Amino acid sequence: MFHLALRQTEGLIGSVIGLLGLTLAVPDHSTLSRRAETLTVPRPRPRRDGEPMHLLVDSTGLKLCGAGEWLVEKHGAKTRRSWRKLHIGLDADTGQIVAATLTTKDVDDGAEIGPLLDQVPGPVASFTADGAYDQEGVSAAVGERHPEAAIIVPPRCTAVPSETAATAPTQRDRHLHSIAEHGRAAWQKASGYTKRARAEAAIGRFKQVIGDGLRSRTDERRATEVDVAVHALNRMLLLGWTASGGIGCARMRSVLISDKGDRPWTRLAELGWTRRSMCFSCTG
Repeated sequence: MFHLALRQTEGLIGSVIGLLGLTLAVPDHSTLSRRAETLTVPRPRPRRDGEPMHLLVDSTGLKLCGAGEWLVEKHGAKTRRSWRKLHIGLDADTGQIVAATLTTKDVDDGAEIGPLLDQVPGPVASFTADGAYDQEGVSAAVGERHPEAAIIVPPRCTAVPSETAATAPTQRDRHLHSIAEHGRAAWQKASGYTKRARAEAAIGRFKQVIGDGLRSRTDERRATEVDVAVHALNRMLLLGWTASGGIGCARMRSVLISDKGDRPWTRLAELGWTRRSMCFSCTG
C-alpha cells in the first residue's frame, strides 16, 4: 500500500505498532514474500440486504517492477517493460471490488468474465462493461450464471441485428434499436451505462493508493498481492461508510468512489474531514 515495497512496508507496520504502544513482532519482508505464495485472502461477502448486485467490469494494466526498472533509473539501459492485466468487478451501489483476476497482457478481456462472475457473491441484476466486451462469449457467460441479468454493453459501431431480431430480439438487438432511434448518448443515460464510470474511478483509486506496479516476482505472489490490495481498499471504503456521522459518511463515500484527480485526503479535508490516528471524523 502507498506505493511501498515489502521492506518499506515492514518499516511502516513497525512504526504503526510502536505508535499504538504494542509489543507485537513484525514479520520481516522475506517472510511476507514467502507467505504470499499460499496466503488465502478473505473474499467479499454477499450483500446484507439480499438485493441483486449491479456489476461493473473493467480492466487495466499493471507494470512489473524489478531489476529492469532499476537498470533504467541507474544506467539508462533500454528494456522492454513487462506488465500484467488486472480485471475487476465492482458493486455499483457499494463501490466495493467484489471480484478480481490477474492475467498476462495477451489475455482478452472477454475471456475473464467467467472467472470474475464465479467470484461474485450473490445474484447479479445487471452486467455493465465497455465495448470491448461486446462478444457472444461474454453474453453466454453472463446468461449461463445469471439468466435474469441485464447485459448493458454498447454494441460496436459496425454491429448489426441478429437474424432473429424481428421475432425474438436479444438484449443486444434492443440496444441497437434504441441507439438507432434515440442516439447513443440517450441510450447510455436510459440504460444506466453511465454508472460504468465508477469502475474507472475504482481503478484510479487502486493506482493512486496502492500503485500502478506489481513488486512480486512470481505470478502466484502477484495474484496474492492484488487480492491483498483489493481487500485493503474495500476495508478503507467500509470504514468510510460505517463511520459515525450519517451525511458526512455519505459524502466521504462519494469522494472515495468518484475521486480520480487529487488525493482523497485532500478532497476529504475540503469537506471538513480530519485525519486522526488513521481514522476519519467529520467536523462539518
